[in-house]
Amino acid sequence: MAQPAVSFEFFPPRDIEGTFRLWDAVQVLAPLSPRFVSVTYGAGGTTRDLTRDVVATLHKHSGLKVAAHLTCVNATRDETLGIARGFAGSGVSDIVALRGDPPKGSAGFEAHPEGFANSVELIAALKEAGDFTIRVGAYPEKHPEATSAQADIDWLKRKLDAGADEALTQFFFEAETFLRFRDACAKAGIEKAVVPGILPIENWKGVRRFAENCGTPVPAWLSDAFEKAERDGRTDLLATAICTELCSDLIDEGVDKLHFYTLNRPELTRDVCFALGVTPKVRLEKVA
Repeated sequence: MAQPAVSFEFFPPRDIEGTFRLWDAVQVLAPLSPRFVSVTYGAGGTTRDLTRDVVATLHKHSGLKVAAHLTCVNATRDETLGIARGFAGSGVSDIVALRGDPPKGSAGFEAHPEGFANSVELIAALKEAGDFTIRVGAYPEKHPEATSAQADIDWLKRKLDAGADEALTQFFFEAETFLRFRDACAKAGIEKAVVPGILPIENWKGVRRFAENCGTPVPAWLSDAFEKAERDGRTDLLATAICTELCSDLIDEGVDKLHFYTLNRPELTRDVCFALGVTPKVRLEKVA
């Protein structure tokens, strides 16, 4: 089995304990030589300043290529592009450009009067503003706000045509979900890379709730498996096996890149990577 290229997503800490957890996660996964690591925004742009600080610090001290999330929420065009220029000024030229989730408690996304109306506008502006590598989101199962699965694919094509370089998908539970989506993207004329997003299941109840909020269907067999594993105290073993099998199935179908949503808890992601043959790169130093 060919070894995939991997990348990892982290989120910015909200307190001291979270800060230590983030840096521990980076230390655990950095030796796997990821293509890049990304740092998210919270819903409604609530962690914008933290994201900026974490991105700059990671870039300066980790030796990793860092991609910063950037959204259209609660900011003017000038403010958003100012943040992007700030990233570029600190040496970060990779951006994950998203419309962004609306603030909690709001009825839905509402563009700032002087802001970007959607991710396509943001991508086009970033392409003009500087030499950025731009990644975007993709939805192998219908986005809750989309009118149809085809509408999702049409919108993805618009984002890539506007200047995005690569797409990272929402997580899913079965390989066939991504493979069908990949085929539909190819049929729509999408030629740029669409990379599957992988969510190792650290906490089944939390992931199931997250999936329901995202409109991601949960297979009955998966619920049954975790219910039995919880009774037997084998959830970690099951989670590692299921995630490894999912990734192996994707690799067998020609997938050569995987993007892991770590939730700042790196052990399961590390164990899956090890099972796939992605292991730490050891540098040989000259011996005096």
